[in-house]
Order: sequence, then C-alpha cells, then structure tokens
Amino acid sequence: MRFFRSLYLTNRFFIALILCVLGFFASFIFEEFFFIMQVIFGVIVASFLLDILTAYRQKKGIVASRTCPDRLSNGDINTISISITNRYPYNVRIRVIEEVPFQFQKRDLNFDMNLSINSTEVIYYDLRPTERGQYQFGALNIYASGIFGFISRRYIFDTNKDVAVYPSFIEMHKYELLAASHRLTDYGIKKIRRIGHATEFDQIKHYTAGDDPRTINYKATARMNQLMVNTYQEEKSQPVYCLIDKGRTMKMPFKEMTLLDYAINSSLMVCSTALNKGDKAGLITFSKNIDEILPADKQRRQRNKILETLYAQKTDFKESDYERLYVTVRRKITQRSLVILYTNFETVNGMRRQLRYLSHLAKDHLVLVAFFLNSEFNEVLDSTPTNLDETFRKGIAEKLSNDKFLIVKELNRYGIHTILSKPENLTINSINKYLEFKARGLI
Repeated sequence: MRFFRSLYLTNRFFIALILCVLGFFASFIFEEFFFIMQVIFGVIVASFLLDILTAYRQKKGIVASRTCPDRLSNGDINTISISITNRYPYNVRIRVIEEVPFQFQKRDLNFDMNLSINSTEVIYYDLRPTERGQYQFGALNIYASGIFGFISRRYIFDTNKDVAVYPSFIEMHKYELLAASHRLTDYGIKKIRRIGHATEFDQIKHYTAGDDPRTINYKATARMNQLMVNTYQEEKSQPVYCLIDKGRTMKMPFKEMTLLDYAINSSLMVCSTALNKGDKAGLITFSKNIDEILPADKQRRQRNKILETLYAQKTDFKESDYERLYVTVRRKITQRSLVILYTNFETVNGMRRQLRYLSHLAKDHLVLVAFFLNSEFNEVLDSTPTNLDETFRKGIAEKLSNDKFLIVKELNRYGIHTILSKPENLTINSINKYLEFKARGLI
C-alpha cells in the first residue's frame, strides 16, 4: 500500500499512452503499422517498468531537510531553506512542493530543478508573518522522476513542524547592532544634542583641553598636583513603562498587520533601547481589564520576559477601561516614570472621554501618547471629486484627518506629549521621542 501511495504517473507517461492509442487506431487503416505499434507499446511498457525499478531500487534515493528557526519575527522577512541531496546513480528531475502554514495562504509554493549524481542543492524562500502565534509547517514533499520520466516517486520529510511567531526581534537586534556601532542615524534615529548638564557622577579624570572648568575637582587636584575634573553621565535606572491598549480600536488592519502588532513591535524596540541605555523597562497591557503587568527592571532576563509577555497578547472587541488603567498605574507605579501609551483615537470626542484620566496620569508621570495617522486618507484627500459621492467622501476624510491634529493640540494643552505617526514609522518615532526626553533631562 505504501508503494502505491508514493507512485505518481507523470504527464509524459499519459502523452506516450495517448500517442500509442492513436497509433493503434491508425493501424486499422494501415495494417503495416500494427507491428510497429506493438513494438512501440512494448518499449513504453518496458520503460515504465524500468522507471519503477530505478526509482524504487534505493530506499532513500533523495534526502531532504527544511531549515527553519524555532521562532519567526512578526512583520519581518524570515528566510527558510531546503537542502536536497541526490543519491541516485543518475541525474534526476525533481519537484519540491512545500506546505507552509495556512496563515500565509500560499498553495502554490513549488520548485522544479535537476540534480546531478551525488549533488546537493539548497533552495531559499522568504516568509513574512503578519500575526503572532503558533504556526505549523506541513510536509516537505519531494517528487523524484525515474530515468525515463514516466513516473515520480514521492518522498515526505519534516512533517508537522511547529514554530512560534514572536514580535519583531529581528528589528530589535538590528537596532542593537546599530546602537553599538553608533549608526542609529543611518536608520532614521535622530542624533539629539544633550541640553544642560548631567548630574550623575561617573569618574575623576585628568583635565584635557575643552573640558568644562566648572567640573574641576579641587581636592583631587591638590592631591595629584595637576588639574583633575569630574565626569558625569546620563542618569540611569529611570523606569520606562509601555502601556498597550488592546481594545477594539487596535484591531484595525494596516498592510496585513493590526495596529496592535505595530504597537507591540514598537514597545519591544523602546524597551530594548531603554535597557541598553541603563534604564528600567516594564509593560502593562489592558483593554476592559488589566491583562499583564510586568514591573520595570533592568536585569538581563528582562528583555526575554518582555518578549514572552508581548508574544501572548491578543486584541478583543471590548472598549478599553482607562479608569481602571489609571487606578492600576497609580497603585503599581510609585516612582515617577516615562509612561508611553500606545492607543488609537479616531475622534476628538473619543479622546475627551479619556482625557480626565490621562491628565491625572500626567501629574505624576511623564506621559507620552502614541496613536496612529490613517495614511489611507491621503489618496482621498489628494483626489479631485467628480460627483456628489466623492465630494462627501473627501469631506469626511478631511474632518477625520483634522480631528487627529486637534487631538494632538488638546493633549498638549494638558501637558501630555504625543506621537502622531504612520504605523510603519511608529518604532522610529517612539525611539526618537525617548532619546529626546533623555537628552532634555525629562527622565
């Protein structure tokens, strides 16, 4: 039974069979063709049997494996590779049919190639997941043809491999490498000049030309008999909390990803940057209830804790409870902190319903509200209406677009900082704002 399940007839076999049948029909008219067709039919049958013999003579004529990481990065290009080795004593024509997780909706991912004797080929392809969660790869199917190409033998490898899709850790590592090589400006991160004078002591060093004379340490100068100065560094260990709204407004899709996923990816980058700067990073996720609270910390394992916490977050269709959020922050965050709230306000009235709680938060903490600019309106705003329906559509788009900027002004009036950003630029804008706060000494 296993033999018949792995045996597949190719198009070449059916074409040869159809031509043979037509030849036998022709032999009714031209009798001299009958003997020739008998010989041809015998050759086809012999070739068919020889194909089966050569394809099944070796137990493992083809060896293949899929190389896939245990974790995929959400919203990023992830490279998967397939390695195939030919152990047949002849060149073989193969077709690879890859069963990727159903979330990608790819039903035609296949590759055709020729493999020489004892040769190995590696196939690369890219996948871009757009939602977090558990993904399952199906079977890796390899169809190896016989020596005459009349049949194909199916090999199955790496069935039912599970992988987890996490928030964008590829971008996180990219930011870390750029920060380590002082090349963040190449990626759009602003280089912000520090304002004022840092107050956290670092060390005492010898005076060099250009040092601030106000930092001269006279006691150390007297002991060493040469000028010594104090050096200072940015204040560290400041708490940075990312508050992620998981209500129904964050379910809106943009380029196949929800706004929640953009907020989660941005939160991961900001927390990673804060940890690299020596600050503490923490999380609070909420909708109608407070779902997750991860206290701010700067230990090494904090980055993995943040990644695991963000991986499990899902949005719902309930309205977010900002009153409960305010009570939780007031009770759990006792030290003045930078609080970055990722949410989405579509209308001024929607923002004003929550303004009372946000203004109370701003009295105790440095509050930054990050919400989204709907770039889909740009096409409508730039168009010239030709009928009444298009005129109404453009008017509504202008009102909704203006509401976003009115929300920014209203929040700023109450001392609340804002980021109004396109979803794809949210990460860069958030990191820039955090670095600006550090440079200005606000945290």
